[in-house]
Amino acid sequence: MNDLADGDAGMDSGCEASPRLFRNPLLDWLSRVNHLVPLFLYSPIALFLVWLALRSMSVRSVIAGALAGYVAWTLVEYFGHRFLFHYRPQTDSGRRVQFLLHGVHHEYPGDPLRLVMPPLMSVPIIVAAFAVLRLVCGPELVMPVLAGFIGGYVGYDMLHFHVHHGRPRTWLGRLLRHRHMHHHFRDESSWFGVSAPWWDEILGTQPDKAVK
Repeated sequence: MNDLADGDAGMDSGCEASPRLFRNPLLDWLSRVNHLVPLFLYSPIALFLVWLALRSMSVRSVIAGALAGYVAWTLVEYFGHRFLFHYRPQTDSGRRVQFLLHGVHHEYPGDPLRLVMPPLMSVPIIVAAFAVLRLVCGPELVMPVLAGFIGGYVGYDMLHFHVHHGRPRTWLGRLLRHRHMHHHFRDESSWFGVSAPWWDEILGTQPDKAVK
């Protein structure tokens, strides 16, 4: 892609703060989170799950399970972003929920405290993933699979923050930033994969050539 540098011109997300979302001061405080919180909250859990798995499983099986969990996360990231976060409800209450889930991020993309998922959102996702994966994988294999899922989620949150507030120096980093800024400022119906851009290529959600 030869327009990576120029394509981001005028797209800097800035550091503007988003408005208060909840009347309850505790809820509003919980909706704002430092971008390192997911890393320090979930990384120990993922490592503990790997340690537990290694007590009863081979290294090869643990690696395979973790990779499967990572792939599962990338699918949740892509389809959740495409169909849940960008759903267009017709009711006022539905629009309010959508704004809380994702709309606020598009309105205020530079707010560093509303860029990664707060535990209010991420904990239910991890719990639901555990319940589903345990049914699918069983009580033993679920440990490395969930570790890979959590690792994928943490990587997504860290990368998402970086493409907004970092200055990527590698070709891949600049590509991911360009695509995500394109999603924010030019075409919200494309480039849904933040940390897993291959799903856009596979499932045909690249931008229309007219707005590239």
